[in-house]
Amino acid sequence: MFTDLTRSINAKSFAFCPENPKGEKGGGSQGDHLEKRQCLLWVQPGETLTLVDTDGPGVIESMWFGGFAPWDFILRIYWDGQKNPSVESPLSAFFAYPFYENVVDTDGNFPTLSSAMVSVTPCRGLNCFWQMPFKKHCRITLENRHPSEAIKTHYMITGEYREVPEDSLYFCASYRQALPTDPLRAYVAVDGIKGKGHFVGLSMGVTPGGCGGCWTEGEPKMYIDGEKYPSINYTGLEDYFGGSYNFGDCDPLLGKYQTYSTPYMGMYAMFGPIAGKPFSGKTMMPRFMLYRWHLPDPIRFEKEFRMTLQDIRFSPHGNLHRHDDFVTVAYWYQTLPTSPLAPLPSAAEVCLG
Repeated sequence: MFTDLTRSINAKSFAFCPENPKGEKGGGSQGDHLEKRQCLLWVQPGETLTLVDTDGPGVIESMWFGGFAPWDFILRIYWDGQKNPSVESPLSAFFAYPFYENVVDTDGNFPTLSSAMVSVTPCRGLNCFWQMPFKKHCRITLENRHPSEAIKTHYMITGEYREVPEDSLYFCASYRQALPTDPLRAYVAVDGIKGKGHFVGLSMGVTPGGCGGCWTEGEPKMYIDGEKYPSINYTGLEDYFGGSYNFGDCDPLLGKYQTYSTPYMGMYAMFGPIAGKPFSGKTMMPRFMLYRWHLPDPIRFEKEFRMTLQDIRFSPHGNLHRHDDFVTVAYWYQTLPTSPLAPLPSAAEVCLG
């Protein structure tokens, strides 16, 4: 995933930020040691700001956004002149932080995500290190869908111009939500992927509904190359994210939720009235944020890929549907062209407050 730091290669680093919005060589702020020209940009209502517009070949290596990342901010990335984006998501959700207004967890702290590919740091420091190669062109935009307010953005996007292997795949990410989930079918985390590639991860936000009981009994299922039944079938939601016993809540000895953040998986954030604790932030219901990166175990597909999540609970009458809110972003690499992503919900619908 990363450049071999022991080798000398022909590459030129670049960076796009408010101080150097065109990513030009020597294009940063100019002046004395006290000068500070432009540390942020404003995005007007209905405006789409171009953050990166550059020719390849090259690789995006890191992205940072800071301060404020409301649901009205939509991140899109376009590869090699495609008209449809290969990445489309509300900004904070892309960085596995869908509940951007919630900054005080049940322990009174900002929830920190510390993983190999994504980190979220106090306060709303959004970072990712997904390698994103492109051969001809890269365009990254940020749209403000707020009806009346201009929104400021701080960002730094870095990479390097260099040759990329002919068989390099393109990074993709797609946002989905169900508020609440559909009682007639499993939640679809991603579908419509056409091409050859590999699935590399899922981030998720969950607001459990009011029916009580364990919200992690549903099974994540992966369907590869048109399968009718999944060949990859996890035994529960907490199992997929590396936990067990409902992250400790159902354990007879621990009896409470336990957060964790590891290089490849975690349930790193809890908000709201959990285990008798008072409300925190603006949350009126319990909330959880989770992630799983398939770096050691990418899920390969030759033609297509689909992933679903059940939302079920056990009862004396058999398995029943729950009424939880699911928000996800799926991440994968594939060949071009990429199929159009599922349409985003409207600006009013992408509202998780």
